[in-house]
Amino acid sequence: MIQEVTGQESVPFGDLVLEALDTLIGLEMCEELFTPNNPGTQLSLSGCEIICNSSASHWQIRKLRDRLRLIQGSSKKNGSLYIYANQQGCEGEGREYFDGCALIAINGDIVAQASQFSLNDVEVCSATVDLDEIWDAWYPPARRMQVEDAPTYEHIKLGVSLTSVQQNPLLSPQLSAKRPAIVVEPEEEIGLAAGCWIWDYLRRSGQAGAFLPLSGGIDSAATAVIFFSTARLVYAAVQNGNQQVIKDMLRVCAEQPDSGWRPSTPQELCERIFHTCFMGTQNSSEETRSRAKQLARAIGSWHIDMNFDIIVRSFTTLFTTLFGRTLRFRSEGGSNQEGLALQNIQSRVRMVLSYLFASTLTIVRGREGGGNLLVLGSANVDECLRGYLTKYDCSSADINPIGGISKGDLSNFLRFAKTEYGLDILESFISATPTAELEPITNDYVQSDEADMGINRHKQEILTPSLHAETYSPDSNRYDLLPFLRPPLTWAYERIERAIGEVGG
Repeated sequence: MIQEVTGQESVPFGDLVLEALDTLIGLEMCEELFTPNNPGTQLSLSGCEIICNSSASHWQIRKLRDRLRLIQGSSKKNGSLYIYANQQGCEGEGREYFDGCALIAINGDIVAQASQFSLNDVEVCSATVDLDEIWDAWYPPARRMQVEDAPTYEHIKLGVSLTSVQQNPLLSPQLSAKRPAIVVEPEEEIGLAAGCWIWDYLRRSGQAGAFLPLSGGIDSAATAVIFFSTARLVYAAVQNGNQQVIKDMLRVCAEQPDSGWRPSTPQELCERIFHTCFMGTQNSSEETRSRAKQLARAIGSWHIDMNFDIIVRSFTTLFTTLFGRTLRFRSEGGSNQEGLALQNIQSRVRMVLSYLFASTLTIVRGREGGGNLLVLGSANVDECLRGYLTKYDCSSADINPIGGISKGDLSNFLRFAKTEYGLDILESFISATPTAELEPITNDYVQSDEADMGINRHKQEILTPSLHAETYSPDSNRYDLLPFLRPPLTWAYERIERAIGEVGG
């Protein structure tokens, strides 16, 4: 049928040039901008004043600086008007966030830039420029020599003028002013990118909110503060009258579509949709319990403070009944293997409780229609890559906002949030010694993560979807090709340990 309508048996395939009555427009796609010989260079040499890039460039910490450098460099080197459009929001798989930041640059100078992090479904920016500035940039003789070798492209005639006020009502009599690029610092990026990602994931998944085991440590604190950033972003969008965000918020909060309810603070929104729980045992300290409670109060989450020793004892009692022996921690004279088994009981029970509460808290709270909560994980990328976690513990969740973010960046994020979000309690998290609190506290022993890092539990192979935030990741199928079943290279390891000992004196 198509052949009958068009009279064609084939179609041209490849690059082309759009020819308006007053300018030529070339196209390059997404990652082509990052290549050594990007198409925009050849298109510019062939006479294109305007280069358009339709992109789906995902967010990574500090990546915008590279992207801006390439866009401005291409526009300045080639002498062109570079129009960059990018996707915004999370993609279907849910691991990546696309950070928008559409912009327009002429001869290396930015004249328009959209937001990098936003809850808007669509965002448009425009600029009025003088094409004569581009032609002036084409003057250098060396460039004219390269033009002679430029490829030729098929032209598609548009029959319209971009410089005609009659045909282009967006034209302004005033040229757009050159402006510096807007680039936020990495610690602010984390809250904005992960906050937008969570909201997009939450509204698309149709869940009723989120649940987080809040341990009183830095990682779960960072995850909690990231969700608070989500609430801040949603609250700001509601205040600005964003109808799509209002519609999504009312649905997540189980309000009727015509409800006039609006949150008066981000904390009020958190209280409706964010649930935290300190899951303590006899090994938990009052310091971590208190920190978790104070942070929950500061961000407004619906918080539970509980102990689950009775469940742990049921496991150890069953073991003793079956095998006639009692498992003991190292501090009680047990072996390292026994100690890890006892620690992992606590860790894995926390995961089971997390999913129990995520499935039932909406019933407990009387939410109309019930609904499930997204379980949030809080294992940072350093722990995931090293394998410092328990399989099927609280690192196993529906999504993990910090699974691609390093401990150092998370600490900087909390320092930023302490000031910018007004959360003074975060100082106590930052200064605290990281500890899993899975072993008994004695007069001469307190468990610490730094000491435990020598215990190689296993490489993470069971993955909770983590926000892609760095060029490295524990996501084995895309980044890590190392085998997790390693041969016993005893001789090599002994030589390494010996060399380390000699260096350490």
